[in-house]
Amino acid sequence: MNPSKPARLLSLDFFRGLTVAAMILVNNPGSWSHIYAPLAHAEWNGCTPTDLVFPFFLFIVGVSIAYAMGTKKLNPAEHKSVLIKAIKRGLTLFGLGLFLSLYPKIFTEPLTAIQNVRIPGVLQRIGVVFIICSFIFIKQSEKQIFRWIIILLVGYWALMTFVPVPGVGYPNLEKETNLGAWLDRTILTEAHLWKSAKTWDPEGILSTIPAVATGLFGILVGVFLKRKDKDEAYKIAWLFSIGTIAIMAGLAWDLIFPINKSLWTSSYVLYTGGLATTGLALCYWIIDVEKYNRFTKPFVVYGVNAITVFFVSGILPRTLNLIKINTPDGEVGSLTLFYKTFFVPYFSPINASLAYAIAFILFFYFILLWMYKKNIIIKV
Repeated sequence: MNPSKPARLLSLDFFRGLTVAAMILVNNPGSWSHIYAPLAHAEWNGCTPTDLVFPFFLFIVGVSIAYAMGTKKLNPAEHKSVLIKAIKRGLTLFGLGLFLSLYPKIFTEPLTAIQNVRIPGVLQRIGVVFIICSFIFIKQSEKQIFRWIIILLVGYWALMTFVPVPGVGYPNLEKETNLGAWLDRTILTEAHLWKSAKTWDPEGILSTIPAVATGLFGILVGVFLKRKDKDEAYKIAWLFSIGTIAIMAGLAWDLIFPINKSLWTSSYVLYTGGLATTGLALCYWIIDVEKYNRFTKPFVVYGVNAITVFFVSGILPRTLNLIKINTPDGEVGSLTLFYKTFFVPYFSPINASLAYAIAFILFFYFILLWMYKKNIIIKV
């Protein structure tokens, strides 16, 4: 291995950008009533391509922690400052997530918005996982991190399948009556949960436990990729092997603890972690080892400002739809009118919805490309 090789992996930026672009694609269809099956979440148990997006991102968060904090971990004198920065960054992510939940009602009906704000969320979970994983990475050895993954996954499985649910009387994995849903309603109350479900939340408190394991999975992969005593062929072979074993273990555990994104089951952690590992290994092999990287730029552009584009992609549609335009059918939001004018008449309903989502991605790509060329990287 070339010792002068930079620590930053082009394949990691590519993989991150691909994941964020996919996240924006599935979050912004033209119509939620018209979506191709792979671009929708599984109804409950099971895993679609869309269900891979969030765990892939948390996995990448873990890999990034290993790369960003690896050198500082070796110097105990730097631990305090590193962890303070991690806390600040995690809380910032949590705050941005809360703002997304509050926007735009916080400016028109502030009291109602606060009384009914959804506390859990995607950015909130990323923030919490980032803080916890940073502490474990800085303070624990690789073997201890592996043990933490086992403890978290087995412990979560035991909680969900053996602990009786208060008010129900028996452990179960159903939407409204599982232990996680009960805990969220008890601590957060229904007013602060996912509005589409009201009685449970896919980013709830208890399911954050295995989500931390997803981040730790990424950390171990990142530490392995950084090793200087092994060549690229060895790393690639082992990553493919580890990924395959994790996928098989997840599928086996699925028989008694179903793969489920909303519950973030332990089988889901292993299955998605295995797929993420093989995916990153493939990218590493093609991009960083074989140097086939001409196709990478669009996704690298997304990858270097990943959180920024995810946050803005949540704010922009709501902002534009605040601008109401009179039409023969009544007032509609400007973005809705744009969709109905430029997409609906020219495609079938499902393809119009997909074309709009792709246009959304392209719109942000040109903005991000400009930022990339100007070397503007907004760090949270």
